[in-house]
Amino acid sequence: MPPETQPHATDRLDDDDFPAYTMGRAAEMIGATPGFLRTIGEAGLITPLRSEGGHRRYSRYQLRIAARARELVDGGTPIDAACRIVVLEDQLEEALRINEELRSAADEDAGA
Repeated sequence: MPPETQPHATDRLDDDDFPAYTMGRAAEMIGATPGFLRTIGEAGLITPLRSEGGHRRYSRYQLRIAARARELVDGGTPIDAACRIVVLEDQLEEALRINEELRSAADEDAGA
């Protein structure tokens, strides 16, 4: 691939799914501990990617999920329940998005 068509490393900074953050930095960003991130990972809420050296790396999307779980836990919700709530909220948001897309498509078909 010619150099002018190769993606630049900075192109990934806008990618919500790019695993850019180390465990320590991720924990600091959401005001949690690395242990909290390990726990929600073990619960299956998020699955960090691993670097070549085996270190966990987190994306911005994963950090938003982790931050929501931390808010619930800080509010007194047990961690397993917080993880389930976050999953259900995410599923609801996706269902609402799909529903809106289908409504829009149906409206377009009705108007055609």
